[in-house]
Amino acid sequence: MSVLSASVPSPAVSSRRCARLPSVGPPRSEWTSSDRQILFNRIAPVYDRLNDLLTVGQHRVWKRMSVSWSGAKKGDSVLDLCCGSGDLAFLLSEKVGPHGKVTAVDFSKDQLSIASTKQQLFWKACYQNIEWIEGDALDLPFEDATFDAVTMGFGLRNLVDRYKAFNEIYRVLKEGSRVSILDFNKSTDASVDFLQGWIIDNVVVPAGNAYGLSKEYAYLRSSIAEFLTGKEQEKMAVEVGFSNVRHYEIAGGLMGNLVASR
Repeated sequence: MSVLSASVPSPAVSSRRCARLPSVGPPRSEWTSSDRQILFNRIAPVYDRLNDLLTVGQHRVWKRMSVSWSGAKKGDSVLDLCCGSGDLAFLLSEKVGPHGKVTAVDFSKDQLSIASTKQQLFWKACYQNIEWIEGDALDLPFEDATFDAVTMGFGLRNLVDRYKAFNEIYRVLKEGSRVSILDFNKSTDASVDFLQGWIIDNVVVPAGNAYGLSKEYAYLRSSIAEFLTGKEQEKMAVEVGFSNVRHYEIAGGLMGNLVASR
């Protein structure tokens, strides 16, 4: 997939809430939401290309799995949180069809600009059912019990208050509906943890450096170290009120996907 420049024209994006961001530096635990927003605006122009390169395209398989676990079906109204450049939103659009609706939320205006441009370039009739919203996953501008499914791809790890995020997801989901959350797995297996760290240090960061983004991608390792294990995600989801909660380890334990029902 070719890289779409961050200088593309402003997309049809609704702005319900926005923030601003600084230079990379402090440990992840000291980063504000604005710090994270700046980082994701910075990496937006090369985000898709590096995802394809670093995973040899496998991230597309994981995303399809995550969307399938969400239970989204024809005619549903669904929400994709931390949508980035839109991969899960496009997959959801194909699931719910032209009579369904996809609402895709992210706090990075540059990521949303790229997602909106892709919507026009890779045109399918169903893609017109996607609305891009610049917003805050911790303060969603939606009524209770609005959505038939919720997805989040590689976003939970980057939120400053994960418990609040779970509460917001629970609030906007309809009863009986599911959330599916894909992210890096914080493994309790020392060998998997070692392999994951080695890949980040020796593959991911050098690849980022080729685009002048080594510091931005170095953030990845600390964000995983401070993330929740699968069991901790399950526990938090249950505390919020979710049922049928299960965290699946995929890609040899390098990735994980939490599935839970409202």
